[in-house]
Amino acid sequence: MIRLLLVDDQSLVRQGLKAMLSIEPDLEIIGMAENGEEAVSLFETLQPDVVLMDVRMPVMNGSTATRQICEKFPNAKVLVLSTYDEDRDVSDAIRAGAKGYLLKDMPSDELVNAIRCINSGYAQLAPGLLERVINPKLTNTTETNNKELSKLTPRELDVAKLVAIGATNQEIATKLFISECTVKTHINSIFNRLNLKNRAQLAIYANGAFANT
Repeated sequence: MIRLLLVDDQSLVRQGLKAMLSIEPDLEIIGMAENGEEAVSLFETLQPDVVLMDVRMPVMNGSTATRQICEKFPNAKVLVLSTYDEDRDVSDAIRAGAKGYLLKDMPSDELVNAIRCINSGYAQLAPGLLERVINPKLTNTTETNNKELSKLTPRELDVAKLVAIGATNQEIATKLFISECTVKTHINSIFNRLNLKNRAQLAIYANGAFANT
């Protein structure tokens, strides 16, 4: 069972999401918050598996709430669900530690699948967002990128390139003839070497870095 915390300043949206997601046998709504401050407090109390987080809210916005949650709980899984797809909103959320950024106009079945993927440790970005957020705010210059990439082993580079194109751990394992456990070890090592927080940041970084290689 995937335990969910829903965060949105509009009651109608919260209730709609609750009604839609509650019919899934593996999803359970354990709490709802109307702003980021409430979300941080409820996360500490409820320890949900996944947080569905709005961005633009009163009192405390979603990016700030995500940052506070992820700083205190590094393994937290926050999936942003927003009406807005401005570059600043997306980049702020990902840098804060969100593992995905999706838009509210997406089909309900795709949202359900995205929640399951986030819970399993995979990043989720709405179509078209990846290319737009690859910019100096999230990636370094080509020279710096090359210097950072030199910290990775050849196998870690192989893994990073596959993450960049959206491959799952199972797909990476099959492609490189290694176990999924080994893939996870490589990814965690890449996080540490490149000072990244999660798979979403790695996908964005890798796309920017390998675009010039």
